[in-house]
Amino acid sequence: MLKRFAVLSLVVAAAVILMGSPANAADTVGVISSQEIISKHPKFEEAAKQLQQIGRMKESEAKEAADRETEPAKKAQAVQAKRAELAKEEERLMGPIFKDCEAAVRVVAKNKKVTIVLEKASVYFGGMDITLDVIQQLLRQ
Repeated sequence: MLKRFAVLSLVVAAAVILMGSPANAADTVGVISSQEIISKHPKFEEAAKQLQQIGRMKESEAKEAADRETEPAKKAQAVQAKRAELAKEEERLMGPIFKDCEAAVRVVAKNKKVTIVLEKASVYFGGMDITLDVIQQLLRQ
């Protein structure tokens, strides 16, 4: 799931960059902690719990499916199929949360005239931290 946070921050950064003009000295840089934002989403905790339960179930199903197979290639295929099912469930549960967070980032960036938004952990210094503003916007949506 942490990989999803990193992907979200890159998507948000790219989307905000594309909303504005090409980068120039007049651009305003905002920084966010996407992990903090996502974790504050009202539906995140429940989705994370469901995802953990589904993960345990898919892991058990994968083990059972692999144990039924004798050929290593078929064992790997059975495990991969269960991992794909888990990925679909993750997208189903977390996708709407990521979309809500991205929408909140866009609103705050537009309101604060921020043309570039980057993940806070990737910035050594500078940039306006808009994380709390995004969380407040997210809670208002």
